[in-house]
Amino acid sequence: MKSLTTKTVTAAAATMLAFGALTAAPAVAQGVTAPPLIIYGTQKCPTDADGNEIVVCVKRPPGEQFRIPKELRDLKVTPENESWAAKAEANDRVGQDGIGSCSNVGAGGATGCFVQAGRAYKKQKQENKADQRAVDAAIVP
Repeated sequence: MKSLTTKTVTAAAATMLAFGALTAAPAVAQGVTAPPLIIYGTQKCPTDADGNEIVVCVKRPPGEQFRIPKELRDLKVTPENESWAAKAEANDRVGQDGIGSCSNVGAGGATGCFVQAGRAYKKQKQENKADQRAVDAAIVP
């Protein structure tokens, strides 16, 4: 019984060693590129002991170290992630009529439609400018 357990352990070790040899190849040899390393302030880009390894680093200001990364900060407000306060405020305007209401009931209801269209246009222009700035920032390092 003891030799059977030894044989099983030996076979398992040999299998792990064989598969370990196949999966332990460097990422470069597998065609996988590593993402750039983000460093802050006066930190240095790491290399191996001989300085032969090339590591791509992106340097950011030290004040950004403990903040949410820039890539995750630009969040567009959609119905799924809109705050409850904004949803409640939108419900306050339901059924409103009269001046500035964008309804066909009451005097001056059409003035509100013009205001709503103007706000939507302004918001769209701001989003387009922000998108263009993001594209420009991505093109020019």
